[in-house]
Amino acid sequence: MNRNLALEFVRVTEMAAIASARLMGRGDEKAADQAAVDAMRSMLDSIDCRATVVIGEGERDEAPMLYIGEKVGSGAGAELEIALDPLEGTTVCANGGTNSISVMAIAEKGNFLNAPDTYMDKIAVGPEGKGLIDITESPAENLKRLAAAKKCRVDDLTAVVLDRPRHAELIYKIRQTGARIQLIGDGDVSSAIACCDPNSGVDILFGIGGAPEGVIAAAALRCMGGDFQGILKPRNEEEIERARKMGVLDINKVFHIEDLARGNVMFCATGVTTGNFLRGVQFKPWGALTHSIVMRSQSGTIRHITAEHHFDKKPHY
Repeated sequence: MNRNLALEFVRVTEMAAIASARLMGRGDEKAADQAAVDAMRSMLDSIDCRATVVIGEGERDEAPMLYIGEKVGSGAGAELEIALDPLEGTTVCANGGTNSISVMAIAEKGNFLNAPDTYMDKIAVGPEGKGLIDITESPAENLKRLAAAKKCRVDDLTAVVLDRPRHAELIYKIRQTGARIQLIGDGDVSSAIACCDPNSGVDILFGIGGAPEGVIAAAALRCMGGDFQGILKPRNEEEIERARKMGVLDINKVFHIEDLARGNVMFCATGVTTGNFLRGVQFKPWGALTHSIVMRSQSGTIRHITAEHHFDKKPHY
């Protein structure tokens, strides 16, 4: 993939972030999400590529735009796959909380898992834990290995977990180890990425979230040298059948990071509301400030981009 594409795609997440940030704290999840979708879809056709959405807003009959299988881009250039979430942390944004982002990952054709719209049990760590985690082992064992790698005690570690009733037993087991816990309301992609940032205060992610978001998180961690594993957790027979139709024949398969995102991967994200690793959109009299991250797995390059958007000189949403 042309490395310059990464800087083109970040323009897409910037516009989606600005559009949804206008609705921060307004209590309208659907409107915030729709604003991000509209902006992202409009911007994608300005990119010189032939891309297919493999992780998106849902099936075609459920999502009029950015549906799975939709073709985007100018129609000229490289043939790519895109995994995207125009507004990860929709509820967070609508409630004026932290850690909502606009995010997308890009790979060459055939390199992303076509993840069904179901749940996935996940574990994610930064570079220090690469090759050490095992989702089939207990939280205690994974925390013990990570503490040894980081040359610290288990009670020095912080695990991030989605605050959901389904995680009551998981939270109990983590607490039994002495590790600290950061509970989040939404946004496990940004929290998985935060495991790679030594300044985030987050060391490891545990728990069940969306499977499509697992693919996006795996792509980011590929670029940052982290590690990720996941196991699908379908809620019913319909979701099992959907997974099989998408090529997942073993529902109990442990997906390793390169099962989810292979080859050369690009990743970009823009903060909507301020979180662990990205600042949110700030509106100014002349426009807006955005903070984004752009990464490539091939080179390991990680760029933080602070951009000024002057609304009198460019289209905005």
